Amino acid sequence: NNEWGNDLVSLPRVLKFFYYITIVSAFCANILVVAQTSLLSITATSLALRGPDGSMMTATDGLYEERNSVFKTFGFGLGATVASVVICVWLYLHPESAAVCMGITVFTAFRMYKNFIRVSRKFAYNE
Repeated sequence: NNEWGNDLVSLPRVLKFFYYITIVSAFCANILVVAQTSLLSITATSLALRGPDGSMMTATDGLYEERNSVFKTFGFGLGATVASVVICVWLYLHPESAAVCMGITVFTAFRMYKNFIRVSRKFAYNE
């Protein structure tokens, strides 16, 4: 807190507040994704292999319907993780290092988004 000077004395406290919100949100979202995908993997497979006739289609359709929820939660968790890194570098590093590390993090987030768009377009199809 001393490094910020008297003019910005409340800034570290605000940064810590947002850091904890983003990192806890990221952690919870990522745990939720693991739980969702595990549950879907177990239940859909069981239904497809052991269910009555037509269960394979029911399981496949159910997985398809659930994928948006998993993707959105995963994207939120990933975004919150990146946001927490952007905040964290300003809490722990000197301003020069923090600016460089934040730039690298923002560049990485931009590349992740560009890769998402590229892959989404490559595998898109008209249903």
